[in-house]
Amino acid sequence: MTNQPYEPYEGYDPYQQPPQQPQWGYDEQQYATQQWQGQTWETQTHAPVQAAAAPPMAAAAETAYLPPQPYAAEPQQQAYSAPPPPAPAPSPSPSPSSAPGPAGPDAGYGPATLAGNARITDAQRARLEGRSPIIEPGMQPALLTALLGLLLAVAAPISSYALVVPLVILQAVTAAGWFRLNGMWPARQGIALAFLGGVAADVAVLVAGRDQAPAAILGPLGIWVLLTLVLQLRSHADPDTRMYGLMATVASSALAIIATGYLGADPDAVSVGAAAVAVAVLARALPLPTPASVVVSLLAAAGAGIAVGGMTGLGAKGALIGASAAVCALVGHRAASYDYPSRFVHFTAGVALPLTAAAPVVWILH
Repeated sequence: MTNQPYEPYEGYDPYQQPPQQPQWGYDEQQYATQQWQGQTWETQTHAPVQAAAAPPMAAAAETAYLPPQPYAAEPQQQAYSAPPPPAPAPSPSPSPSSAPGPAGPDAGYGPATLAGNARITDAQRARLEGRSPIIEPGMQPALLTALLGLLLAVAAPISSYALVVPLVILQAVTAAGWFRLNGMWPARQGIALAFLGGVAADVAVLVAGRDQAPAAILGPLGIWVLLTLVLQLRSHADPDTRMYGLMATVASSALAIIATGYLGADPDAVSVGAAAVAVAVLARALPLPTPASVVVSLLAAAGAGIAVGGMTGLGAKGALIGASAAVCALVGHRAASYDYPSRFVHFTAGVALPLTAAAPVVWILH
């Protein structure tokens, strides 16, 4: 049998593309080719499968007329590509009660949302849980208070000008701490105004002398209250904010000016009172129950008053001055502990208010 040349039948077009398979049919070759075109499949692994799925000549004829396909699948081709792997299940978000809050510089103070609902403060949470919303300054502010009190006690017998140095520091810390204790920060104008009132009272006492100390202290106090009123009347804030700023500025100025009482009191009384406050605040910072801590503080202050009074010539009167100064110091200490104060409050108001609150008693009882 001789081989005859292949003659195409009539109407045969070698360049005509073969008809495509119907969409509802199952074409194993087309399915294999579409799997090969997907982006997430390995062509080296599935290439042998494609070769075995159809005869070699049929596969060559089928793919000879396909247009070149880019590596990245077009949007209309992605509908036929292999389905993407299932997305991982989202991890459950932590509940507000278990999400840890941002860590502050000191875990004992921290921001208002150490744990629990971020919409309430620690003070509100403590009230809801039946706990006291009070944080006392602690030992570090107490040590600073004791150091400042000892500076006052040592500088008072030297001279009035030596006493001014620690007194000005006390007035500056008082002005800044009172504004921050009231939640007003920054309040640079109010702090500067209150501090200048204290300095003006110091200058007035130094010029007038200790004998004229009452007039030299009350005069700047009245002037500064009037000055604060004038400045607040010129403010463009809303009435509530103006009233709040007025009260804070007047109180801060009054405290800074009242601290000048150390400069107008007898030097021996200043030494006794400042030493008693230093001992009382240290005893109050001890880890004891509150009632026991208060009793220990008053007894320690009275003992310090007797000891320092014996060295200065006041004698038994030193116990009275020491105990009275300790009572005022504990009041100032309690005011600086109000409603979860910040660390800045503890190192300003917590340091200054015990000494500032004791100044009028020392001045009156000298």
